[in-house]
Amino acid sequence: MPVKQEVGIVVSNKMQKTIVVKVENRYPHPIYSKTVVKTKKYLAHDESEECNIGDQVLLQECRPLSKRKRWKLVQIISKSSLLS
Repeated sequence: MPVKQEVGIVVSNKMQKTIVVKVENRYPHPIYSKTVVKTKKYLAHDESEECNIGDQVLLQECRPLSKRKRWKLVQIISKSSLLS
């Protein structure tokens, strides 16, 4: 069974070793053909606390680490240009 991976943008890094990542899913509406954007937020484990708000990151599904945390940070794809 393949491991699920998602690419998203860090929304919050205020918790210890945890980041909140926003993942967008874009698809065309079946009848109207307009692009629909669905957004989902995931809590992810960031062991080294290296992420900042606005970074684009790759997440991987893992075992439950807490009540809502089921993802871990694999890599930072691109750093944010925002100063934090």
